[in-house]
Amino acid sequence: MSLLTDLINLDLTEHTEKIIVEYIWIGGSGLDIRSKARTLPGPVTDPSQIPKWNYDGSSTGQAPGKDSEVILYPQAIFKDPFRRGNNILVMCDCYTPAGEPIPTNKRYNAAKIFSHPDVVAEEPWYGIEQEYTLLQKDVHWPIGWPVGGYPGPQGPYYCSAGADKSFGRDVVDAHYKASLYAGINISGINGEVMPGQWEFQVGPSVGISAGDQLWVARYILERITEIAGVVLSLDPKPIQGDWNGAGAHTNYSTKSMREEGGYDIIKKAIEKLGLRHKEHIASYGEGNERRLTGRHETADINTFSWGVANRGASVRVGRDTEKNGKGYFEDRRPASNMDPYVVTSMIAETTIILKAT
Repeated sequence: MSLLTDLINLDLTEHTEKIIVEYIWIGGSGLDIRSKARTLPGPVTDPSQIPKWNYDGSSTGQAPGKDSEVILYPQAIFKDPFRRGNNILVMCDCYTPAGEPIPTNKRYNAAKIFSHPDVVAEEPWYGIEQEYTLLQKDVHWPIGWPVGGYPGPQGPYYCSAGADKSFGRDVVDAHYKASLYAGINISGINGEVMPGQWEFQVGPSVGISAGDQLWVARYILERITEIAGVVLSLDPKPIQGDWNGAGAHTNYSTKSMREEGGYDIIKKAIEKLGLRHKEHIASYGEGNERRLTGRHETADINTFSWGVANRGASVRVGRDTEKNGKGYFEDRRPASNMDPYVVTSMIAETTIILKAT
């Protein structure tokens, strides 16, 4: 095994100019992350230097067997924390051979929204709080929980330390450092309220990069849990009953919100979000109704609400934002399994492009 580890950790930079590129894309479920690697003749610094590639879409639920080729378009480069050296990860989106985005390509429409002149002028910033649960591999039950049983009630686990309260810190810290190495703007981590549940935050990120960075952070976490022999769950309510669900709270601001008088802009934006509540909820993640019950720090899924420092509201405004008269707000509705391309672009579209009636 020591020889295997040595081979995995080989530094290629002293022996060849060639690099390994891991192409990453989103599969047919909209949540499964796929990847495969190829060799390029030398280092690259821009996605335009990476050739398009293809894959068998019939094996990912994205194309029929009789016409299965799907084309990968490289979009965003990250350093590879697994192979290191000059090797890279590249986030791709997916097209037909004729150049049409396939139905599961949510990045394409998001990029159109983020390139809208009104959106570009407002420089939308995002900070996404990705909650997730680590499960025991063979029984799909949270790590640290007795198999077939339950731990003590919630209370001691949030931001905790200790072998009886904190489970999976090695995975979490490995992911934290690997994400920083990759060039992801990961801004923090913490243990969550339910034991075996954690959170990492990505941002502030501008526009489409928020989606690119969160998807690659998820990919890196999948790889690390693979190594650790645990299972990553993005289910918004992995355990029924008196346990917290998992969300992806999305913090948001525009240039106007960050400047003097921004609080009035924030209130108008929140009013717009309320008018499109049903449309947003429909796009904020599968199974979200199991999480948004009005309990466990959530608002009821059928009712839009907002408040200052209110974690039981659909949208929360921070005390500092209220005090300073400018800043950001937090959309607490997105589920842990949401597509960040969809959520970030939809918030921008609703608050910037759509005009209030």
